[in-house]
Amino acid sequence: MSDHSDERATMIAAGDLQEFVPRGREHCRRHPSALTLQLRRLQPASELCSSDGAAGLVGSLREVTIHERQRESWQLRKGISDVGEEVDYDEELYVASNMVIWSKGSKNQASTVYKAFTVDSPVLQALWCDFTIPQEKSEKDDVSGSDEIVEKCICILQNSCINVHSIEGKDYIAALPFQVANVWPTKYGLLFERSSSSHEVPPSPPREPLPTMFSMLHPLDEITPLVCKSGAGVFGSARVQYVADYTLRIVFLSAEPSIVMTYDTVQSLHTVWALRRVKPEEQNTVLKFSEQMGTPQHVATSSSLTAHLRSLSKGDSPVGSPFQNYSSIHSQSRSVSSPSMQSRSPSISNMAALSRSHSPALGVHSFSGVQRFNFSSNAQSPKRHSITHSPNSTSSDSFLIPETEPIVPELCLDHLWTETLTNMREKNSQASKVFITTDLCGQKFLCFLVESQLQLRCVKLQESNDKSQLIFGSITNIQAKDAAPVQGIDTLLVLEGSGNLVLYSGVVRVGKVFIPGLPAPSLTMSNQMPRPSTPLDSVSTPSKPLNKHLGPLEEGVLLSPVPELRDSTKLHDSTYVEDCTFQQLGTFIHALRDPVHNRVTLELSNNTMVRITIPEIATSELVKRCLQGVKAILPKEIAVQMLVKWYNAYNAPGGPSYHSEWNLFVTCLMNMMGYNTERLSWTRNLDFEGSLSPVIAPKKARPSETGSDEDWEYLLSSDYHRNFESHPVAKALRLDPLEVLAPKDDFSQSLSLDSSTLLFTHIPTIFFVLHLIYEELKLNSLMGEGIRSLVVLLVQLARDLKLDAYIDYYYRDYPALVKTSRQTCIIDQGFMHHPSFFSAEPPSIFQWLSSCLKGEGVQPYPYLPGICERSKLVVLSVALYILGDESAVSNEASHYLYKITSGQRKQQIEQDDNRCSFRHSTSVSSLAEKLVVWMTNVGFTLRDLESLPFGVALPIRDAIYYCREQPASDWPEAVCLLIGRQDLSKQACEGNLQKGKSSVGPVLSSDIPSGTESEEDEDGMNDMNEEVMSLIWSEDLRVQEVRRLLQSARPVRVNVVQMPEASDHEYIEEKENRLLQLCQRTMALPVGRGMFTLFSYHPVPTEQLPIPKLNLTGRAPPRNTTVDLNSGNIDVPPNMACWASFHNGVAAGLKIAPASQIDSAWIVYNKPKIAELANEYAGFLMALGLNGHLTKLATLNIHDYLTKGHEMTSIGLLLGVSAAKLGTMDMAITRLLSIHIPALLPPTSTELDVPHNVQVAAVIGIGLVYQGTAHRHTAEVLLAEIGRPPGPEMEYCTDRESYSLASGLALGMVCLGHGSNLIGMSDLNVPEQLYQYMVGGHRRFQAGMHREKHKSPSYQIKEGDTINVDVTCPGATLALAMIYLKTNNRSIADWLQAPDTMYLLDFVKPEFLLLRTLARCLILWDDILPNSKWVNSNVPQIIRENSISLQATELPSSEDLSLETLAQAHVYIIAGACLSLGFRFAGSENLAAFKCLYKYATDFLKCLSAPTASITGHYNLETCLSVLLLSLAMVMAGSGNLKVLQLCRFMHKKTGGEMNYGFHLAHHMALGLLFLGGGRYSLSTSNSSIAALLCALYPHFPVHSTDNRYHLQALRHLYVLAAEPRLLTPVDVDSNTPCYALIEVTYKGTQWYAEATEELMAPTLLPELHLLKQIRVKGPRYWELLIDLSKGTNHLKSILSKGGVLYVKLRAGQLSYKEDPMGWRSLLAQTVTHRNSEARAFKPEAISAFTSDPALFSFADYFCKPTVNMGQKQEILDLFSSILYECVTQENPEMLPTYIAIDQAVRRLERREMSETFELWQIKLVLEFFSSRSHQERMSRNPNRGLFMNSEFLPVMKCTIDNTLDQWLQAGGDVSLHSYLSGQPTEESQLSMLACFLIYHSVPTPSQLAAGGLEGITNFSELLLKFKQLNMPVRALLRLAPLLLRNPQSMVL
Repeated sequence: MSDHSDERATMIAAGDLQEFVPRGREHCRRHPSALTLQLRRLQPASELCSSDGAAGLVGSLREVTIHERQRESWQLRKGISDVGEEVDYDEELYVASNMVIWSKGSKNQASTVYKAFTVDSPVLQALWCDFTIPQEKSEKDDVSGSDEIVEKCICILQNSCINVHSIEGKDYIAALPFQVANVWPTKYGLLFERSSSSHEVPPSPPREPLPTMFSMLHPLDEITPLVCKSGAGVFGSARVQYVADYTLRIVFLSAEPSIVMTYDTVQSLHTVWALRRVKPEEQNTVLKFSEQMGTPQHVATSSSLTAHLRSLSKGDSPVGSPFQNYSSIHSQSRSVSSPSMQSRSPSISNMAALSRSHSPALGVHSFSGVQRFNFSSNAQSPKRHSITHSPNSTSSDSFLIPETEPIVPELCLDHLWTETLTNMREKNSQASKVFITTDLCGQKFLCFLVESQLQLRCVKLQESNDKSQLIFGSITNIQAKDAAPVQGIDTLLVLEGSGNLVLYSGVVRVGKVFIPGLPAPSLTMSNQMPRPSTPLDSVSTPSKPLNKHLGPLEEGVLLSPVPELRDSTKLHDSTYVEDCTFQQLGTFIHALRDPVHNRVTLELSNNTMVRITIPEIATSELVKRCLQGVKAILPKEIAVQMLVKWYNAYNAPGGPSYHSEWNLFVTCLMNMMGYNTERLSWTRNLDFEGSLSPVIAPKKARPSETGSDEDWEYLLSSDYHRNFESHPVAKALRLDPLEVLAPKDDFSQSLSLDSSTLLFTHIPTIFFVLHLIYEELKLNSLMGEGIRSLVVLLVQLARDLKLDAYIDYYYRDYPALVKTSRQTCIIDQGFMHHPSFFSAEPPSIFQWLSSCLKGEGVQPYPYLPGICERSKLVVLSVALYILGDESAVSNEASHYLYKITSGQRKQQIEQDDNRCSFRHSTSVSSLAEKLVVWMTNVGFTLRDLESLPFGVALPIRDAIYYCREQPASDWPEAVCLLIGRQDLSKQACEGNLQKGKSSVGPVLSSDIPSGTESEEDEDGMNDMNEEVMSLIWSEDLRVQEVRRLLQSARPVRVNVVQMPEASDHEYIEEKENRLLQLCQRTMALPVGRGMFTLFSYHPVPTEQLPIPKLNLTGRAPPRNTTVDLNSGNIDVPPNMACWASFHNGVAAGLKIAPASQIDSAWIVYNKPKIAELANEYAGFLMALGLNGHLTKLATLNIHDYLTKGHEMTSIGLLLGVSAAKLGTMDMAITRLLSIHIPALLPPTSTELDVPHNVQVAAVIGIGLVYQGTAHRHTAEVLLAEIGRPPGPEMEYCTDRESYSLASGLALGMVCLGHGSNLIGMSDLNVPEQLYQYMVGGHRRFQAGMHREKHKSPSYQIKEGDTINVDVTCPGATLALAMIYLKTNNRSIADWLQAPDTMYLLDFVKPEFLLLRTLARCLILWDDILPNSKWVNSNVPQIIRENSISLQATELPSSEDLSLETLAQAHVYIIAGACLSLGFRFAGSENLAAFKCLYKYATDFLKCLSAPTASITGHYNLETCLSVLLLSLAMVMAGSGNLKVLQLCRFMHKKTGGEMNYGFHLAHHMALGLLFLGGGRYSLSTSNSSIAALLCALYPHFPVHSTDNRYHLQALRHLYVLAAEPRLLTPVDVDSNTPCYALIEVTYKGTQWYAEATEELMAPTLLPELHLLKQIRVKGPRYWELLIDLSKGTNHLKSILSKGGVLYVKLRAGQLSYKEDPMGWRSLLAQTVTHRNSEARAFKPEAISAFTSDPALFSFADYFCKPTVNMGQKQEILDLFSSILYECVTQENPEMLPTYIAIDQAVRRLERREMSETFELWQIKLVLEFFSSRSHQERMSRNPNRGLFMNSEFLPVMKCTIDNTLDQWLQAGGDVSLHSYLSGQPTEESQLSMLACFLIYHSVPTPSQLAAGGLEGITNFSELLLKFKQLNMPVRALLRLAPLLLRNPQSMVL
């Protein structure tokens, strides 16, 4: 800028001076570890002033390398809130010795320490870094962009490691394999620079140099070297290799754009690189180079780095440097100082300079030149990339090639730009500060400060059109001692050598910054200083390096005569220069640091720091908009100059207040256009002080202080006077309007514009842009004031540019503001630059919409990208919704919009519009839905909608209303919020919650203590969700009954009557025996309780889990004496309760919901202190595995538990861990399990003494971990283990059955459902081998590793050579069942057919028949039918004919048949068939299955009491009855069916006789299944579930509580793996409580039934989801909601897994089903009964039934309740009441403001008080919308909905407007209309009504009429023809016709 004289006057005032002390320093002093030593070290920096001349303050983070850095440093950044949006405060990271302190806070917010970290060794560097964790498979497929999680972290670098702490609270420590010189945060992770130890020493030839830069993408990832790729070299191909050049130093790194700037210490050059992820082919190239050993160049030897980095040998050629593009030929022949360098062709010169050849020290050793040339020529041949070795690869043989795995690089540097070489280049010209700044027009500059030369070099950079790369411009040098960017306002601050602070925008100088309280440097020139050298003299000689002068100067300052004032901390008190102490001290700024937003810290020479704020460019919204618009349209150079001028004017010291900002802007703008604002009356009168009265005029407009006549005229011509005249008070006081005196001559003469000014030629451009901004502001009803200010400016410009159409347009909009007599100025149009987009007709957004609605053709609407966003939005939404053009929003270039850009702007800037295009993530069908989804995608919210004018918003509201009626369930939260469905948005919001949070949340938490008595609290069932259960089972107290049956924490009642002949001692024994019987039942209860309370509790992480105690005592009535088993009177089995307490622990642990937050520490914390409770803890561990929490337990702890050798703990842990890793083939767990299974250990291993039960658990664990994988080795071992023979010693001799069964079950799980397609196992003959195990036969020779062990037979058990079927049959049978599950394989099923001859029947244990029948039915899955005919069809004929029916009373006699065998076979086969029925219909509540099973259960019950029972055997009947009960419970799982409950209760009461522990276990398991998870869970029939249920419900029950002979009791709990949440609970979104709602479930069609629909009253258990097609919440009480399952069940699954909460919303006027079961009390029902006038029937009090919106309540309160002496206001009240009623019953309360606005506008028109026609336009748009064709079509399709549907409101309003305007026309309005049309001035009083008439009737402008050629038209029909082109409605024409046809009497109809 040339005018430096002008510069002195304009200074920019900086605001908010504050002394700055890093917050961390304070905190450090108070920190506990701050010892006195550190305290001394942390004295303020002033005491640290060193004599070496380093500036007194500590070096900033970037300027000094780590080793020389002083003890404290800090950095600031703009605050980021937890959510991630920016907030207006600073965050500071402060480092001192080994502490890091992170604090937040700013000027208006107290600064607080957020976190403080203390580490072991001194902190070298601390920084913020965001790591991205890529998600391999996101759970939700529908949410795009969710594939990466950003982890915000803070990284602390120490000498040997780096600590990373994430905000979520995760801590990582990564060890560093080398000394780090610097760490940089990047977009991808961290980047390390290795500090080069051998500083300039070249590596000897064989050792290739190690890479110097490394990246770490996540603290858990490996540290990998960077590779770089520089542009194509002389030989064409750009090569990729590791960065191994230790002369490169990183000086700057930026994340957006992702670039790195390096400095080459040898060549003193700065280079910029792009940082990006490596492409796979580049990875391969690098790794291939190092593996291929193709050329001696690439020999890799084993390096000392981490995993032996493969890198390139550097030799003496530049290949190792990043600039590999230079072939080595050149480097041989040239030395650095070769003069030929400058003379190269420009294309190469940069590169040539870069390819720095070896420094002289390197000499020419390493390889001979020949090989080098060979290599070079080889590089040209394509062979280099091929795998084949190149010819000269022989030389590589001499090197050892280590077999190490190369490290794959992850980030790559791409060369972008290098600064050019200048002749005088100093050695240490490394940039000390680098930043990217944007100028006021958005151009980016990369600035770097070279301190040694006092230069700030700025390079312009911009993105290429395809956004793929950055293009760099030329360098501009600015003399500077220091600099800092001011991002908030796109400028940068430069500290000049003279000590001046100057603001630049890009490279344009804006002005000096004046800092209140700091003297300007010019003032310090005065001679107060005692020394001859003032700071300025010494500093302002930039040719010499700075630091030589700073040394003495610093001491001088310190020895100044006023030392005690040195720490003057009261800076901010001294606002002006009055404080002379500064001048004496000569305080000057010597550095800038920590710029954040628009704040920056100045370091003063007296070691204090001051933080200043650089003022904003504009504060008022209107000025900001106008500046943006003008900036966007002008050429960049002019725009920058204009902004600079404005900035200087606005921010001059003592600048304007907020109010007068606009006036200042207008003056400034018009001055730049060439207006003389002093002489233009209205600008001269603009009020700069923002006062209400204009009397206090600006001083410069008032030459004389005394009053004069001018003052009066000034007052009269002011806006204030005009506003006052039109004020109602003036009317009321009947003040006559004052005449303005005749204007003086300076007004009357026309002013001409100065055409030499900056913006003169661009006036039309600016005018048009301002007009577009005016149109844009019209779309925001909050900007009314701004529009009025703007229109005054526009009118002036339009008048001077002689644009009559625009003046007429503004007059129609604001008749009161646009007066005809206004001063005009003469503009010489010759110089004008009329832009191409300038249109003679003013573009009007309302007019455009109106044409759209009427269906006329429309021109594209002009808009400014980025500024007129609302116009664009409105235009596109109307195009989409009204014109039905779906392509309007799908592609970014719409033909409804016409983009306006300045000529030389490239079009690519606008490419960011494609965010408006659809992401078809959501299901969208109709136009309304498209519109709503699109609007949400572009970020349109309800608040935006509320500020749109009502007419414009109407189409959008209509679409929203339509969507609200029929939404889709998978819309994102934002869409649901926009359409006002809180139920859906809350659902979507809950769906997006993190998995970790227990999102069941407040809705389903039961805080109500369930029982009042204190004992009840310990029974372990008090965390159930009472609220939901009381809705599911509302008629009775069945839940309490279940609790009573399942509680085991209270003593039982022992009721024994003492016989007269029994002695007391006998009586006591009898009581204790009775108690022992009852305890069998008590010990069986916990398994059932676990089912009942499944997943119902979220534990508190700080408390132990309460485990209810198992109470085995009794109380005997009548005296309630305690009966105890430990009295020693009777024999009690040892360890009787040990499994019972295990089950008790499992039951307690299963209460924990899978969504709870549990960690390893909490699990260990629950470990009991007393040994007796170890069994419970073992169960607790198993439970945690079943609900998936055990994966969090640290491996160390698992090991710890297993080494204890406690049998139960091992069982629980092994089963738990396996269940948690179901089907994962997890290797670690496999190893863990193998230790416990001898068969999986190598044959030579030591024999471990593993308890038998633990082996069983481990085998099942293998089955679980390998479930469904058909893993061959595992299957082979398990197959052999089924028939494992007893060993020679005592091993494997006891309880062999359970081991064999476990092996069978495990084998079944491994090959689950694979049937005959067991790949690669045909040689194992699995089915045949299993068949042999099942029916017996000769034992095959044991193959495999364990042959040796089984050589010698057992000394204990003599089995011979045959298979012991009693041991192997159950496992083999179930294995077959599981392998062929659901395959319908007839051949295998026939093997399992029950034998049909007496002879064969005698060979099979009846119990095995049950298993065979079950297995056969599970294989023939599709044949199972729920009726007794099918059940009986499983019984062989011989049994059917000869056995006793279940009801028979007397025995048939038979000689040759064994009745007992037949009877037992019969009951077991039927039980097996029934059990398979239970599996087939598990969790389905199938009525037919239930009836069939119930019939059999009652039959068995009768049978038990029948005389024939003894033949079958009580035990067998009890077993079968238990099996049936379990089958019933499976079918009715979770439903709480009353009949089954009664059966269970009946069985509960039976305690004597044959009832043993196992039967009780079965009965209470049935009871638990019936109420699974408190009614929230049901069973699934997936393969995996059936396998789990087979383990859990194995139909052989233990005889006593320690019996594990046939089946390990712990497996009973595996039912958890089959349970799935299927309860759907509607929750009212307003009251947040569960409620009833009617839902309709549609089943998909199957082979058994067609597609069917069923109505259920929720809360209810849903059928299995794969059977369903869709679910919908049905009206009329709740808003409809459809969940479509054909698109995938994930959405519904996530709802169910989070507690099944489905949010529903009551419709207006409806009551919930609980309050009003029949629906007779709803308000709409009442209105039907009273058919009187609706408005009167509606009492405002009743509104609460219709809505929960507090705003509507208040409206009803204040506007609808009549008060005393209402008078004529009653009519308005009635109107409001009826409007309110209509809005809430139609459920569109958002229309209320529209109704009222229309009503108010019409009333204002009737009173003739309309000063602006804005609202009339809106009413016009509303009317046009309802008569538009698209709306009519929608109505015809869907007649009973719509916004203004059943009301006569609109027609009445329309009629009123017509009448008012017609009356005005008759009462003299026609005169003014006529004079308007003929172009003569009209009288003032009529102006506003005339404008209303013109707008409402769309009257064309006089110029358009003139163009139409209306002369000589005599009749109406000709008029009609002429007006066809002008698009004028006929009704308006009727009113104009009399005037146009020169017919005096009016034709008003």
